[in-house]
Amino acid sequence: MDAVSNTVAISCALAVALCAWEIVHMVWVRPKKLEKYLRSQGFNGNKYKLLFGDMKELSIMFKQSKSKHISIDNEDEVLPHIAAYNHHCLQKYGRSFITWFGWKPRVTTMEPEIIKDVLTKLHDFQKTKSNPMIVKYLDSGLVTYEGDQWAMRRKLLNPAFHVEKLNNMVPAFRLSCSEMLKKWETLVSSNGSCELDVWPHLQALTSDVISRTAFGSSYEEGVHIFELIREQSVLAMDTLQSIYIPGYRFLPTKRNMRMKAIDSKVRHSIRTIIDNKLKAMKAGEGKYDDLLGIMLESNNKTVEQHRNKSDGMSIDEIIKECKLFYFAGQETTSSLLVWTMILLSKHQEWQSRAREEVMNILGNKTIDIDVLNRLKVVNMIFYEVLRLYPPVVGLARQADKDMTLGGFSFPSGTQISLPIILIHYDEQLWGNDAKQFKPERSSEGISKATKNQVIYFPFGWGPRICIGQNFALLEAKIALAMMLQKFSFDLSETYIHAPNIVLTLQPQYGASMILHKIS
Repeated sequence: MDAVSNTVAISCALAVALCAWEIVHMVWVRPKKLEKYLRSQGFNGNKYKLLFGDMKELSIMFKQSKSKHISIDNEDEVLPHIAAYNHHCLQKYGRSFITWFGWKPRVTTMEPEIIKDVLTKLHDFQKTKSNPMIVKYLDSGLVTYEGDQWAMRRKLLNPAFHVEKLNNMVPAFRLSCSEMLKKWETLVSSNGSCELDVWPHLQALTSDVISRTAFGSSYEEGVHIFELIREQSVLAMDTLQSIYIPGYRFLPTKRNMRMKAIDSKVRHSIRTIIDNKLKAMKAGEGKYDDLLGIMLESNNKTVEQHRNKSDGMSIDEIIKECKLFYFAGQETTSSLLVWTMILLSKHQEWQSRAREEVMNILGNKTIDIDVLNRLKVVNMIFYEVLRLYPPVVGLARQADKDMTLGGFSFPSGTQISLPIILIHYDEQLWGNDAKQFKPERSSEGISKATKNQVIYFPFGWGPRICIGQNFALLEAKIALAMMLQKFSFDLSETYIHAPNIVLTLQPQYGASMILHKIS
């Protein structure tokens, strides 16, 4: 018995020692080796701090920015406010630097050729592994897949975003916009103007559009889902500002329990919508020209063609794609529209040019994709708004193996940060007027404006460019055109300029404007 007891004790001691060594290696030995290796190539940054890395400083600077507002007339304040920590590192360490997300090093680069390679070499650079809580509760669907699984899912979803399918959705876009503008018309006073925070109205608009075009329902039916997803976004942002501790998501903290409850409610609501759609399809009832119907039809064809359910999507996987529709489809377009209205309020000459173009080209014509494609000034404005206020301010990828790019070696597991907003504002890449609102810079197309460099990617770039990009831009064009036909708008004196990241870039205190009815 003593021998057996000794053997068990020794085995337990070895297991504990091995586990302890693995932890020490993960949080200290490997980070220090990577730090030494990256510094030897000229990358600078803060020294690695045990466990937390730069998370404390990043969180403090983020909270400091959130407690302040900036002047809309001072372009130099934008980057320090929106991307405080990265801007600080850029000023201190140069155009390529190291930051530490916990014990993981992240190399931030401003070099177009490296950015191009990272975004095109899908098998070498994968999306960074998000905090598991974010993956589980918010970051779901197509954006989380890699390799062949991603390619198969993209192929299944592509039919929903073909031009002819989008053109069929234009009436739904127009209807949602008309309903919002009717509400605005009832709010204007007898002298034809009123003060209004347009931000919640634009959120409601894009939510309504997603409900109609993705699920064939109106905003009133989907409002509960959107409210829950917005709350989940705030909780997710809080989580991202905290260091990730393995196993923490299983603890019954108030935030964890709320995120779990929200996810359960959202999944149940979406499952009900899917079940109703499947019943209707089985009975041969209704239309299937919304995104959900097209996706289900594409999925069924794939399963029948290959006679294998594993080639299609399960109900759980379809729910994940629907969650992505709800979140990304609503957040991206509302962000684009609100910053467009804010910048056109500041730059009245461009608002006038856009309105003149809309009146001349649209006239009494029915809005469709062909007519919208002729709105060159509106396109230029959107390009510039997306450059200065992109919905997502940065991307990150992770080297799946040891890689050499631009003369630098990146060990397997190294994260590479592509700071969209820093690159969009960079004077070396865009010229001395990089921080200024100048839509004319893309008058000959975005390729000419970027000199064919990968320095503009508000929707990503390469094979994994956002599948919903054309959907978002089409919706935004219709909304802006219809607004310009009926209203002019100025910033209210009560407007507070405070761009704030809640996963997407949003106005922290809303967007108070004076609307003027055009007779």
